[in-house]
Amino acid sequence: MPITLDGQLVVAISSRALFDFEEENKVFEEHDDRAYMALQLERLETPAKPGVAFSLVKKLLAFNSGGTQRVEVVILSRNDPVSGMRVFRSAQHYGLQIQRGSFTRGQPPWRYLKPLNANLFLSTHLSDVRAALSAGVPAAQVYPHSAHASESHPHEVRIAFDGDAVLFSDEAEQVFQSQGLTAFQKHEKEKATQPLSAGPFKPLLSALQRLQQEGTPDMRIRTALVTARSAPAHERAIRTLMNWNVQVDEAMFLGGLSKGEFLLEFEPDFFFDDQTGHIESAALHVPAGHVAQGIANQ
Repeated sequence: MPITLDGQLVVAISSRALFDFEEENKVFEEHDDRAYMALQLERLETPAKPGVAFSLVKKLLAFNSGGTQRVEVVILSRNDPVSGMRVFRSAQHYGLQIQRGSFTRGQPPWRYLKPLNANLFLSTHLSDVRAALSAGVPAAQVYPHSAHASESHPHEVRIAFDGDAVLFSDEAEQVFQSQGLTAFQKHEKEKATQPLSAGPFKPLLSALQRLQQEGTPDMRIRTALVTARSAPAHERAIRTLMNWNVQVDEAMFLGGLSKGEFLLEFEPDFFFDDQTGHIESAALHVPAGHVAQGIANQ
């Protein structure tokens, strides 16, 4: 019987999102891929430092307990295969059970998301993220300068999501962008009982809920909706989640307040938003990724 990843939460991640390769990347930018490869080979026995998405990956892999494989993490990297050796050795050093990867030496690796049936793709390359989103895969551009996750919640995977254009479609955001806040509030109040269409990260939220239900007592998932919406536009967001039969643990309706300090208090392992301004604010405090989709990114 062939090996399959069916039924698992599949996370595809670039090597630079998982590990801190910023120093090596600077060599690549200042010289070429051969200089980069030589440096990675020289440092083969030196484990790379954890990167922005390290905490998220480590905690998700902790769901593989009791002999049951619930989460699969796969490296999808523009690195060359030689540099890939250091990626796998670094993963082994930290006890990350990662056994699969594709190293494409500069070519776009996102095309391998389909055969993986990936639930999430994290990369520092914006073009790969855009292509993945166009292919229907939840994806975000990791900001390498983001703060790293807090160590205060070792037994919880904490993930925060923006609403419009992330969990939900950008239909309401289009009204806000074209007609302003008053029209947006009126529109959402009138349509409070009409569920919003699904956004690019709705499948991931659903998959996380299934993982939570099937999971282990040693690790749980805590989710938060962190949105610029405020009353009365809050109701449509809540009713949409209820219609999907999907729950979040916390909901923050901030009415345009900066999200960064609220996220600092929630302490997520990762935060997803479609607007670069929100990501820049969040990245000062928590790991953050840009969902490059919707009207704000056109």
